[in-house]
Amino acid sequence: MSDMVQTNSQEMITLSHISKKYQTEPALRDISFRVGKGEILGFLGPSGAGKTTTIKILTGQLRQTSGDAYILGRNTKEIDSSIYEQIGIVTDNSGIYENMTVYDNLKYFARILNVDQGRIEELLKRAGLWEHRKKQAGKLSKGQTQRLVLMRSVLHQPQILFLDEPTSGLDPSTAQEIHGLLKEQRDKGMAIFLTTHNMEEAAKLCDRVALLNDGNIVEIGTPREICLKYNTKKHYRILLKNQEEFVLEHSGENIKKIAAYMSDGELEVIHSCEPTLEDVFLAVTGRELR
Repeated sequence: MSDMVQTNSQEMITLSHISKKYQTEPALRDISFRVGKGEILGFLGPSGAGKTTTIKILTGQLRQTSGDAYILGRNTKEIDSSIYEQIGIVTDNSGIYENMTVYDNLKYFARILNVDQGRIEELLKRAGLWEHRKKQAGKLSKGQTQRLVLMRSVLHQPQILFLDEPTSGLDPSTAQEIHGLLKEQRDKGMAIFLTTHNMEEAAKLCDRVALLNDGNIVEIGTPREICLKYNTKKHYRILLKNQEEFVLEHSGENIKKIAAYMSDGELEVIHSCEPTLEDVFLAVTGRELR
């Protein structure tokens, strides 16, 4: 079999009927999806759902039991180490050299990847780490360390970035900074494959999401599409100016009530109550993410 496949020029990742078994236990069950250039795909599910296994198959670290996977048009069964010049990976095992300075950590990888050292200053300033450039990396906070690991992964401007739970355990402010960095890379054309069990994060960050449960993709689409698909019982949360708060089901009578509140100037806030991605996951699988 040739190691190339004819795909749309905008397709960066293609999985076709991928299954993976560990001895007799299935980890992935006939999954298929594609990730395009300039797209963030969220691969969402609880621990043990098969998220990390998928990344390992896509990056050539693990061989699938059946099906075909392609990255940048190359069959993952036949890729070699040169693929790492075109991809970046951030996982729980993505460590740093703690006894080296922040700057020297990136300088070391810049030499390996043949990257102009001028890019180091650019990235450290963008990540808010420039003032810490002479500090030993082992003395950084968890959030600073995660930003350094992320900057290292995009140092060589890869076409695809794999992120395995990139903001797990981070404070909201640091997580938001990382989201901004990822969106910038996406807007420059990078394809980003993000695994997480944080549905709120995925809804904010991802262009599309795939919900994974016991090795099966149970839904795939934009966060909005998926949530609206399962919005079968429409209702509205109402807050009046007198601070009275209640929920109204969607009906002709209640629409008239809402219109009257608006006409009389009594309405302070109205929210539609479509389900969250976590609500959808529970509805589809019967299980929570935690």
